[in-house]
Amino acid sequence: MLWPESVRRAIKLGADRELVGVYSRRSDLPRSLFRGLIEGAQHRLWFGGYTSYFVWLGVPHAAETIGAKAQAGADVRFLLGDSASPVTTSRDQIEATPLNLATRIAMTQAEIAKSPVPLPVRLSDRHIAMSVWVFDNDAVVATHIGGALGQDSVTLHLRRREGDGPFSRYVEHFETLWADADGVT
Repeated sequence: MLWPESVRRAIKLGADRELVGVYSRRSDLPRSLFRGLIEGAQHRLWFGGYTSYFVWLGVPHAAETIGAKAQAGADVRFLLGDSASPVTTSRDQIEATPLNLATRIAMTQAEIAKSPVPLPVRLSDRHIAMSVWVFDNDAVVATHIGGALGQDSVTLHLRRREGDGPFSRYVEHFETLWADADGVT
């Protein structure tokens, strides 16, 4: 036996290898993670958060950086919540916070508008319970729970290691939502 059972249990195999980190709350992510992922991405920067509001608070000059990536040929996409949706209104009642979803969505749209080039934005209410951000071969996935705010969501950091692992499944999820979402001009 080359690998005793205790060693096999300690080594990540298969899809498990894609899991880089698990955080009890999105707010527990290292402050540098999103900045590093945005700055390091060259080909794909997909923002699938209902508001993605926290990005603008934690990443200095994010709109300019993301816009420059788009100018250089990166596939940049923003999938935001639909502030006019009854789903958004219902979630606002649950969260009961003064800085409601519609306001956070509007603030993100205002930040996106600061980009040196137009960035594609689509609206949907189908991702109210799960946010997915993809940066080249890294993804951050937040699964919203109960009446908590997005910052209180259990969050995973994934890195692509195989063709049909969890990373790829979340990319497919984003692509499906993107295809069904309404474009914004």
